[in-house]
Amino acid sequence: MFARLFRTPLTWIAVVVLATGAAFGLYWFQPWKLLTDTEVAEQLTTVATPAGSAAPDSPTPDSPTPEGSAAALVSSGDFVSHEHDTSGGARIVRTGDGRHRLELVGLSTSNGPDLRVWLTDQPVVEGRAGWHLFDDGRWVELGRLKGNLGDQGYEIPADIELDDLTSVSIWCKRFAVSFGAAALSRAG
Repeated sequence: MFARLFRTPLTWIAVVVLATGAAFGLYWFQPWKLLTDTEVAEQLTTVATPAGSAAPDSPTPDSPTPEGSAAALVSSGDFVSHEHDTSGGARIVRTGDGRHRLELVGLSTSNGPDLRVWLTDQPVVEGRAGWHLFDDGRWVELGRLKGNLGDQGYEIPADIELDDLTSVSIWCKRFAVSFGAAALSRAG
């Protein structure tokens, strides 16, 4: 009976359609990424802090800055979870040569397809209400997320005006959803 079934063209069409659909589904959703992690351990910038204060999530004073000169904290914040559990910190630092850099400190989130790092002008709203806000306003993509765990830095182009970019999102471009976000508060 099965041999006869596989001799009909309709059966082969159905097999090809199902196989194509399965291949597309695997490519689009990439379910294996839920089971794998990519850890990044980049050198973070040492940020000068006022005497008597401690800067959480900053490297020790013995760590050299990538540029070898004084750097300043511009803004920082902690991640909240959106589509996936996300924790860690985000900060913008001005390097000794005047450039700006976004650093993700102790990031922990799920791996996923097509994850990007965005600076945005949208507020960070906790819970499901905050999942889809970040593409509603102005946003700047700094690149693909290097890894879902660890410390990593992203150069901010010199022509980007930072005054109204008040949050950072780990954005899944494929599904237009935030995995997690951090509101950036001015240092001072």
